[in-house]
Amino acid sequence: MTHAVERPLLFLDVDGPLIPFGSSPGRLQSPAAGPEVPPDQRNPLLGRLDHAVGPRLLALGCDLVWASTWGEEANESVAPRIGLPRLPVVGWPEASADDGPRGLHWKTRPLVEWAGHHPFIWVDDEISGMDRLWVAAQHQGPSLLHRVDPAEGLTEDDFSVLADWLRTAAPSLTSGTGARGEGGTGPGASA
Repeated sequence: MTHAVERPLLFLDVDGPLIPFGSSPGRLQSPAAGPEVPPDQRNPLLGRLDHAVGPRLLALGCDLVWASTWGEEANESVAPRIGLPRLPVVGWPEASADDGPRGLHWKTRPLVEWAGHHPFIWVDDEISGMDRLWVAAQHQGPSLLHRVDPAEGLTEDDFSVLADWLRTAAPSLTSGTGARGEGGTGPGASA
């Protein structure tokens, strides 16, 4: 495998991690309004985006993937505002009662399927202990399921956790040597 194929994936949710739900006076901008403003710019939540987050996510050395109900709209409305290129988007299948044990998030199974054997990080505000247990049992490679406080969004502490995990669980995958990293899978490796 080539280095580009082996890079860890980082599945990224929008609501909560990138658009915090709590009041954030330093981030909140006035929403655009008026008939001359395109509809995608009228969303007042877009003013909560932190423009510094995109470059920090890119600097982690992961292949970023949207894992949000925003779907392609994340590429149109969110990515340009935070300095991200167009990213792949996870397509969500219809939910079914047979999709896993009670308490398993509806995103968990599709994300593990998308990741295949690749190491991955999932950044979301709805990750539970059940998700961590299921991923530890079903995913063969290193993984980090990192829950972000939806009132705060991604913070300095969150970026530290992500960078530390990448240094320890997948160091050679982000450093350019192309070898597969070890460890980091399981409930103890989750934040």
